[in-house]
Amino acid sequence: MKILGLAAALALVGAANADFTGYSVVSSSVAGYNVYQVFGQFNGATDTVLNAFQIHAIAGSSLQGFVHADALTGGAPSTVAGTWNPQFVLAPGAADSFVCIGGGTGFASGNSTNGDPGWGAAGFNQTGIPDGATAGVAGWFNSNPPNLQGRVNASGQTLLGQFVLAVGDTAGRTFFMKVGYNSGVAGAPVQFGEGLFSLPTPGAVALLGLAGLAGRRRRA
Repeated sequence: MKILGLAAALALVGAANADFTGYSVVSSSVAGYNVYQVFGQFNGATDTVLNAFQIHAIAGSSLQGFVHADALTGGAPSTVAGTWNPQFVLAPGAADSFVCIGGGTGFASGNSTNGDPGWGAAGFNQTGIPDGATAGVAGWFNSNPPNLQGRVNASGQTLLGQFVLAVGDTAGRTFFMKVGYNSGVAGAPVQFGEGLFSLPTPGAVALLGLAGLAGRRRRA
């Protein structure tokens, strides 16, 4: 019994020490566009992202100018029309910008990511992401947390969004963002992490950002 009790205690300690460790950005070139997939990186096997929020452009960067090629544009690349809704992605691997809390893409995926009120009246159906003067205002969340859509994969990652830029867009972009997550157990304490991520050149893989407030918690 003592051995079992010790094992249970160690398991609880391991869960309590699970942390957000930063953002990883994987980039590639698709159909003449630069595609950047942004992941939250964690060190707990069951860490589950609940929301991403307060995204904000820094160092002269911009949250505008992204390319969309989704159901609203008829699949044609556009920087003046489109949506960030992952369900509107027409095909896996498409050069289309979207945000998510894990999950798949396309109407059949049932992805339960929704935008918070910071997106304004247009919601996801806009080409850029609203950005306050000194702090981000927009975020997105898993509207059905019991489905564990935001749980990390075997590499400790959860996909938070895909950002597509034209090859000629060489402005360089750096963003600040926060995430909320827990152990994936109903009623588990919510932890928060924050950090920076940049959109590097195609083919590069960058692990950027600091854990920031990852250790700070509150109850859900």
